[in-house]
Amino acid sequence: MEEEFLLAINPGSTSTKIAVFRNTKEIFLKNIKHSCQEIEAFERITDQYEFRKNTILEELANADINVNHIQIVMGRGGLVKPIKSGVYEVNEALIRDLKIGILGQHASNLGGLIAHDIARSLPKARAFIADPVVVDELHDLARISGHPEFERISIFHALNQKAIARQHARAVAQTYEALNLIVAHLGGGISVGAHCKGRVIDVNQALDGDGPFSPERSGSLPVGALVKLCFSGNYSEKKILKMITGKGGLVAYLGTNDAYEVEKRALAGDEKAQLIYEAMAYQVAKEIGAMSTVLKGKVDAILLTGGIAYGKPFVDHLTERIRHISPVYVYPGEDEMRALAMNGLMVLKGETEPLVYE
Repeated sequence: MEEEFLLAINPGSTSTKIAVFRNTKEIFLKNIKHSCQEIEAFERITDQYEFRKNTILEELANADINVNHIQIVMGRGGLVKPIKSGVYEVNEALIRDLKIGILGQHASNLGGLIAHDIARSLPKARAFIADPVVVDELHDLARISGHPEFERISIFHALNQKAIARQHARAVAQTYEALNLIVAHLGGGISVGAHCKGRVIDVNQALDGDGPFSPERSGSLPVGALVKLCFSGNYSEKKILKMITGKGGLVAYLGTNDAYEVEKRALAGDEKAQLIYEAMAYQVAKEIGAMSTVLKGKVDAILLTGGIAYGKPFVDHLTERIRHISPVYVYPGEDEMRALAMNGLMVLKGETEPLVYE
């Protein structure tokens, strides 16, 4: 079998994860940490891409990785225009929208930019992104919010949700497109998607919008109370946005974004930690119940994934409320690097046709 080499790049706010795969085997993995001083030296997130690219190349050189063997460079998809699920080759339109942050500035915007820059310096490499957070397959009914000034939009953990859904389908000897699934990504943000025959037809806006609260995000809040807070004169727009994303959820209630720490506090008898921990599971269960109605009760499986899914007490609290809907399967953690790689390998093997971003 001809060897196929692939580089995956996943930029986060204070780190950049990189991995090199030979065929399906991961041969190198590194989580590069960036200090606050390094990050704060740049005015905008997209200004960081040259710095991060050079750091990546240095790490690859230090690991004696011959970059000239790399055929595919997969970048984490960012906040581009709403697009359908799939693999997209990085082109000028995509670069433009990543640079300006057409739907906002986020570290994941750097993925496609860095991938493109590295790929064009190599003899036989091409650059792609796959299933960015703005994948939009919503049913028209799901877009209606309750007022025409506000439309519900699709921003969620598309890469991991899709990868786990396909992994489960293979495990039960089915195709993703043949199943109705509810996938709950339980991480720093929480998204719950209704997957209908290969399409996510409804999902909560997990970035700064609705749904369950999470370790760092407030999720849905009482609207009237939020409006009064905004006009109270006690908070700036920046502070309120931070309350919603970054300092909401577990951080606001318990002063930590570490769900495992909260679990330990709850098990040790901390009654407040136990209440908030169970409330987070309660809200996820309600969202899963809502998604079961989207699928008209025809749910083949509920899949729990993300870092919080490692917590047995949380999974037990959640499963107790949802197991009547369908069988529950737990796929803890999130292997976004492997998900990126598998999408790239599908392109190399001709199993999927790259889409064009316009």
